[in-house]
Amino acid sequence: MKTVMKHDFETVVSRRNCGSIKWEQMLKNNPNAAADVAPLSVADMELKNPPEIIEGLKDYLDTHILGYTAPTKAYYDAVCGWMKHRHGWDVKPEEIILTNGVVPALFTAVLAYTEPGDGVITMPPVYGPFGFSIKQNGRVNVECPLLNDNEYYTIDFDRFEALCAEPKNKMFILCSPHNPAGRVWSRAELSKIGEICAHHSVLVVSDEIHFDLIMPGNQHTVFPLACENGCPDYIVCTAPSKTFNLATLQTSNIIIPDEALRKKFQAVLDMVDANAATALGMEACRIGYTRCEGWLDEAIDLIWHNFEFCSRFIAENCPGVTCSRLEGTYLMWINCEALGLDDDALHQLLFKHDLYCNDGRFFSAGGERHIRINLAGPAKMLEAAMQRFKAACAEVLPQ
Repeated sequence: MKTVMKHDFETVVSRRNCGSIKWEQMLKNNPNAAADVAPLSVADMELKNPPEIIEGLKDYLDTHILGYTAPTKAYYDAVCGWMKHRHGWDVKPEEIILTNGVVPALFTAVLAYTEPGDGVITMPPVYGPFGFSIKQNGRVNVECPLLNDNEYYTIDFDRFEALCAEPKNKMFILCSPHNPAGRVWSRAELSKIGEICAHHSVLVVSDEIHFDLIMPGNQHTVFPLACENGCPDYIVCTAPSKTFNLATLQTSNIIIPDEALRKKFQAVLDMVDANAATALGMEACRIGYTRCEGWLDEAIDLIWHNFEFCSRFIAENCPGVTCSRLEGTYLMWINCEALGLDDDALHQLLFKHDLYCNDGRFFSAGGERHIRINLAGPAKMLEAAMQRFKAACAEVLPQ
């Protein structure tokens, strides 16, 4: 039986002429895109923000001055309370460094904890800025590709340990839950990562920005809580941005329990005076973590419903096209090799049918002839997109 939603997850909001990155990119590719078409690319939601946050920010604007603003005790209480309640994780206020996003935090970590020429391990296919943060800072992106068994991804632990054993490789950037493959790593997998990295003195930067978006039947474990057989040096990158659709407010909470690591991270931020989190971002985070859990649970129900519909639709209407099982995030990873097209031709076909999604090549090795679509939108938006995908597939698949 379909869950009765208390919040509005049905209204499709046009974001044309609002500065939305993915909408502007869609219109750049096709200025004549139909008015009822929404892009399925960049990972922000096509859902209205939680009304509690909107009303709370209005109240804040009525009662506050937008001057230089630091996090308050109420802010830290909200963040620490959420970590404890939602994830069973005890975080102290002094362990939190605020940044204006997780991606800037990745760049900061690379600069803080490695030297030019050092190796930083990643597990592609994986979110593109992992590699950007490494290469653009003069480090070496050392890839340990995930093992792909019919679009179910696992870790090649033999290769991973061999790479960790190389003295030049100083850091590992973990994507948990994994973007784009949708994996929620098991406690055992995370424990093994921790044991290997501890043994070889490899620092772990765990990007857990999607850690609140866990699908039914799955359980996310924050990285350090899984490290039962040895815990390496680590930092954990979190944010309310994916959880409550707050990307433009640029507020992230980077958890660094070790004081020496925290000082190194802060020193890099100080070098460019990048100690920034916005007043409205902090207030939205505080409200989200204290008043919006019900909204989040309903959003997860919607995302799961959309995934079940899309995966079933593809199986029934697009022969040979396969997708990864969604365990976490709101991102669907689809293998389009059966269409027999190279990547450029694949996206030309999709553009022709008003489908605007992420090119799998953005996620490095293993992303070829894949696409990533965003499931965080009204059901009717995904249903219409699937009809267009069906038409695109029918154009090239044998009838």
